[in-house]
Amino acid sequence: MQASFRSRKGACDVTADRDTKDGGPGPDMCVDDPADAANTPRPRSDRGLTTISKATYLKEALLKNLFLLCAFVAVVGVGLIFLFVGLKGWPIFAKVGIWEFLTGAKWFPTKGFFGILPLIVNSMLAMAGALAIGGPLAIGTAVFLSEVASPRVREFVRPAVELLAGIPSVVYGFFGLVLLRPIVAQVFGGLGFGLFTVWLILAVMILPTIAALTEDALRSVPEGIREASYAMGATKWQTISRVLLPAAKIGIIDAIILGMGRAIGETMAVVMVAGNARVIPEGIFKPFLTLTTVIVMDMPYAAGDHRTALFGVAIVLFVISMVFVAAIRVISRFGKEMS
Repeated sequence: MQASFRSRKGACDVTADRDTKDGGPGPDMCVDDPADAANTPRPRSDRGLTTISKATYLKEALLKNLFLLCAFVAVVGVGLIFLFVGLKGWPIFAKVGIWEFLTGAKWFPTKGFFGILPLIVNSMLAMAGALAIGGPLAIGTAVFLSEVASPRVREFVRPAVELLAGIPSVVYGFFGLVLLRPIVAQVFGGLGFGLFTVWLILAVMILPTIAALTEDALRSVPEGIREASYAMGATKWQTISRVLLPAAKIGIIDAIILGMGRAIGETMAVVMVAGNARVIPEGIFKPFLTLTTVIVMDMPYAAGDHRTALFGVAIVLFVISMVFVAAIRVISRFGKEMS
């Protein structure tokens, strides 16, 4: 049964259901006078407000302090390492001189020669060659996983690529020493030690790092950009080469820089296939020595200035790593400003 009700002042007509089963508003709920509206009962909510307990506040405070402690430990750890290495290695800089230490052409600490220029050059050559081989392979792998592979193929290939990052470096070294080195020696002559063998090993080692980060960068590109490219009539390859890769270039550059750090800091695999000659190699099939391998080889018997010089080499490596990290930060910030 429907009925029309009018308030005391006759300004509000409402249609209400008189059936008590509907629970609709009665005529007293229709008011237009502010004084009457203030006294009008409001419908109650079945769910009342709940307050946060003190235990919840305490738990959140504990978690916040725990995360702060984790970050603090990381910062303090880096600071302590740099302080320890700096205190141990600074005396060689004071005795020989920073410029002479960095630009000297001879590394024979037992005879008083502390020049690490050949070691720096060899480390950069090893890193550059590894990037030249492994970089395109890693980017191609990332493009395949992100844009080309079917879900079933992706589920098979991605774990295999990620597994490469979990293999210990000494296993890579054994693989290069026992299998790869004899093949290089048979094909190109010599003993098989040298830059070429190191490049092949390091290229495989840096591939998962660059591939994973590049794939993340490609997946972070909005889907609308892909759709717009296809809507303009572009093929899949044109979309990848002219749209996606340029859009993700900042992330790809970051991935390459991290791969550079991985390559220049590698030790065990390099020491097993480099040949470890203390000179700049005359060719890519000649043995050589890097910054990391000289520390591993000389530390067991080093003493006095020789040992101090090895800590000086560690300082140089630390500074190079800091430069790579700073480059990533600068490029990322530049990318955000450009976007």
